[in-house]
Amino acid sequence: MIKILLFAGLAEQAGTQALEIDMEQATTDEIKVSLKEQYGLESIDTAMIAVNESYVKENTSVSSGDTVAIIPPVSGG
Repeated sequence: MIKILLFAGLAEQAGTQALEIDMEQATTDEIKVSLKEQYGLESIDTAMIAVNESYVKENTSVSSGDTVAIIPPVSGG
């Protein structure tokens, strides 16, 4: 299981802040595509990704037991 944490508008759109994906191995890009399709998260493409509390680049490998945080851009003043 890979734990997914969603923040801000992404959590609102998905209706939850945390999910689990039943996969042994995946990439961050595969996870983003899956979440976009399942929950209609259009803004996920511009989100930053952290795996186990460290920011990562696109297409990073993720394994069962990892936690992936998906953080959309924040604006405000």
